[in-house]
Amino acid sequence: MKKLLLSFTICFLYTNIISAQQPFDKKLVLKQMILANDYFMQKWPETGKTIITNKERPSNIWTRGVYYEGLMALHEIFPKDAYYDYAYSWAEFHKWGFNGGNTTRNADNYCAAQTYIDLYNLEPDTKKLKNTIANTNMLLNTPQLDDWSWIDAIQMGMPVFAKMGVLEKDNRYFEKMYQMYMYTRNNHGDHGLFNVKDGLWWRDADFDPPYKEPNGEDCYWSRGNGWVIAALAKVLTIIPENAPHREQYVKDLKLMAAALIPIQRPDGFWNVSLHDPTNYGGKELSGTALFVYGITYGINNGILKKETYLPIIQKAWNAMTTEGLQPNGFLAYLQSTGKEPKDGQPVTNDKIPDFEDYGLGCFLLAGSEIYKMK
Repeated sequence: MKKLLLSFTICFLYTNIISAQQPFDKKLVLKQMILANDYFMQKWPETGKTIITNKERPSNIWTRGVYYEGLMALHEIFPKDAYYDYAYSWAEFHKWGFNGGNTTRNADNYCAAQTYIDLYNLEPDTKKLKNTIANTNMLLNTPQLDDWSWIDAIQMGMPVFAKMGVLEKDNRYFEKMYQMYMYTRNNHGDHGLFNVKDGLWWRDADFDPPYKEPNGEDCYWSRGNGWVIAALAKVLTIIPENAPHREQYVKDLKLMAAALIPIQRPDGFWNVSLHDPTNYGGKELSGTALFVYGITYGINNGILKKETYLPIIQKAWNAMTTEGLQPNGFLAYLQSTGKEPKDGQPVTNDKIPDFEDYGLGCFLLAGSEIYKMK
């Protein structure tokens, strides 16, 4: 009996050690990512097809750009010709260019450059970067620092500068990226858009104090904050270890991650309004996925303590894949486009958002980082 009890105890401890070492089933995570991506690729076989909602838009706008960020992240962990070809076809259709042309200062427009650069790095060809170089040279050599007046733009634009700095081996890109980021952080609105005290960001100057949510709290929009923590994580994956200002990005990522712990919903999601769960409260997938991506990057790279943050991402990923991911690959509980909690409502398990692409991109970014967990 003692031997049996000892054997059971050893088996129990071993199982728990293995579970702690392997918190995710990587095969399952990859299967879930493929399911969601297959749904979209099958629904949108023509990569250049315009997107029609309340109006017609070209398919190289920011929503599709974010999707391709996620697709390239999936391709990185699971290289497949179909993924490369799908991204290449999209870039070719748009002649590797931007909505708004090469003189656009709108980060939503040049978000597509993230994928153009990734495709170039996989198979160099000068045509792939002709427009990206023209656009980023303009941004680099003009004095404006205030382009990113809404926090979504940090994710759309910041990684482009990071990628170009590495590609060109030119620290000027890193410096300009930092200056633009810090202007948004400290200067837009009355006192900057980052509230260091709360560790969260106001979406733009319309939402900094005295603007309040119905419960009297500051308005911190989930997806907007998700864009920032995702941008910080992505930039940190790109820039060299000795790149200037790296510690600033690490510091801000840690502040944001700590702020997200106490406001996670019991079911694993985050609400659209991070400090007012009564203001259109409920499950929301896009912000949740971006938080998972940023936090998991922090764990994987020793920035965040695994014992503290692993339960957070386990709960969130489980929520997204058991409640958000439907059997056909459709992602539910995705808030449609907008800039605050009331936009794109209601958020339910059967409502198709106005754009399905960016939410999938966020989901693929999160899954790819989970897949990399050691």
